[in-house]
Amino acid sequence: MAFEQRDNSGVLFKNDKKGNEKAPDYTGSGMVDGFEYKFAAWIKEGKKGKFMSVNFQRKDEVAESKKPQTTATTTSSLDSFESDIPFN
Repeated sequence: MAFEQRDNSGVLFKNDKKGNEKAPDYTGSGMVDGFEYKFAAWIKEGKKGKFMSVNFQRKDEVAESKKPQTTATTTSSLDSFESDIPFN
């Protein structure tokens, strides 16, 4: 039987491959209101003792942010560039 992610639940695993001190201590995933999320958690020390600071990011937003950014060139800027060339 395959694992099926249930809504409003998730998992966190200890991050054994922590490359630097800003990397999360725990990472995982889950589903909230039908959307898949990546979870990250850091163990911190506060006035009242240790606590976990957490971050949630929708997986579809993570995929969008990793897409290469393209710059659009407008037709008018190309027209002005081509008009500066003495030969066509």
